[in-house]
Amino acid sequence: MTSIRSRLLTTALAATMAVPAFAEGELNLYSSRHYDTDERLYSDFTELTGITINRIEGNADELIARMSAEGENSPADVFLTVDTSRLERAKDAGLFQSIDSDVLEARVPAYLQDADNQWFGFSQRARILFYDKNDVENPPMTYQDLAKPEYEGQVCIRSSSNVYTQTITGALIAHLGEEATKEWAEAVVGNFARDPQGGDTDQLRGIVSGECDIAMSNTYYFARAIRKDVDGLSDSLDMIGWVFPNQDSIGAHMNLSGGGVAAHAPNRDNAVRFLEYLASDQAQEYFSAGNDEYPAVPGVGLSPSVAALGFFKPDDLDASVIADNIPAAQMLLNEAGWE
Repeated sequence: MTSIRSRLLTTALAATMAVPAFAEGELNLYSSRHYDTDERLYSDFTELTGITINRIEGNADELIARMSAEGENSPADVFLTVDTSRLERAKDAGLFQSIDSDVLEARVPAYLQDADNQWFGFSQRARILFYDKNDVENPPMTYQDLAKPEYEGQVCIRSSSNVYTQTITGALIAHLGEEATKEWAEAVVGNFARDPQGGDTDQLRGIVSGECDIAMSNTYYFARAIRKDVDGLSDSLDMIGWVFPNQDSIGAHMNLSGGGVAAHAPNRDNAVRFLEYLASDQAQEYFSAGNDEYPAVPGVGLSPSVAALGFFKPDDLDASVIADNIPAAQMLLNEAGWE
């Protein structure tokens, strides 16, 4: 007997997908998303469709290398990963195929899609500025402000090898040009409170410890500390303020989590169906509720932890443009002495 929950899932998904509500078979998913909360996405998809998900999880670079080595014999149907640069790297390696989906075209904004329909964005994180409210009277209001001399010795930020640093730099190259972005990077290096180290949560903890006054981080690390206890952070949230940068110009930079159908997918139809499911209202709401992310699909409600950060203007720069600028961004960061 079909459960009430299953019927509700079917109804919710059918409202956003122009395909039959039930299918069969399996799906081989290669994913570098390392969040336990994604389990709900997978189990709901299986309950809704009858499609069994076989998962291979690992580091994005390792999975890209694995799929490349497997070649035409790869069992992968879908590759999911975090950040535009990795999606583009997989595309450049020939690991995706173009697909034609009216559902994805209608649901996912064009600027969050690959130009050749090889990958699609399904969730976002705003990369914004945080500061110590007790020590910083005039926080930086733009990314460019991080380069101001008044913030010397105050900034904590990720290393140049980190994809988040590379993509924000790639976006600034698109907006400002390479020369101006290099000057910006050199000045930001001069404002470092310490050599780049650790993840985004470590940058926020640096504010709590007093090691730095200003930090750049993705929003979901802070929102997570609102929703549940994060050691060394949640108990001190009251001292941390935040700024969505460039609200009078380009808007706040958005990092992307997305995926595509593998080039040699043995279960191609199921792979397309899974991507369409990720664009459904139900799945989009869970990206926010389960992992404190912003939905990619406009109009989907936010979880309380994400909504607490407030409304803002996002940068709607085409994700493919950012991806194209990654090589130049890495070279520029190296030349600027950004470790």
